[in-house]
Amino acid sequence: MARYVEIHPDNPQERLINKIVDDVRAGGVIAFPTDSGYAIGCKLGDKDALERLRAIRKVGDKHHFTVLCSDFAQLGRFVIVDNAQFRLIKQLTPGPYTFILKGTKEVPRMTLNPKKNTIGARIPDHRITQALVSSLGEPILSSTLILPGEEEPMNDGWEVNEVIGHLLDVVIEGPVGTEGATTVVDMSSGFANVAREGAGSVEMFE
Repeated sequence: MARYVEIHPDNPQERLINKIVDDVRAGGVIAFPTDSGYAIGCKLGDKDALERLRAIRKVGDKHHFTVLCSDFAQLGRFVIVDNAQFRLIKQLTPGPYTFILKGTKEVPRMTLNPKKNTIGARIPDHRITQALVSSLGEPILSSTLILPGEEEPMNDGWEVNEVIGHLLDVVIEGPVGTEGATTVVDMSSGFANVAREGAGSVEMFE
């Protein structure tokens, strides 16, 4: 079973965050709250951990995983962004949006969509998530925790632990910002298309 850790939502305990990050570096898969439901994540480039994410979500190699970044400077190392995309992303982040973009050479090929060479990228507005990414010093490879057969993400740590704790190394207990998945904006074609309407407002795209 997973280690179940309660983290303070406003002042994440550094000692606990660092221990969880050590687990991630060692190949662990974690579940954690974000500004839009729960997510599962692992170290970018860890093949075995990536396969565990795929197994939990029951998704194939065409699924867009997301590099969860601390800020725009970090995001810009992993995805290719033109000037118009830069302005839009800056306007909407941090927040509950995932942007589908072409990956840079910093992204392991096994993580990219094999046909489009794309990946999701986002900057969350959530203190626990930000504390994890900051302590790790690099993006967390993540996916919204939507279980097979469901349409909405899980929102409670205790329920995550009860249902899939046996598949995880750590479950973090903490409040989510909004109940609902991120809004996904596909920018891979050069235009901004809403691929999934979620917690982030789509008013500006209408």
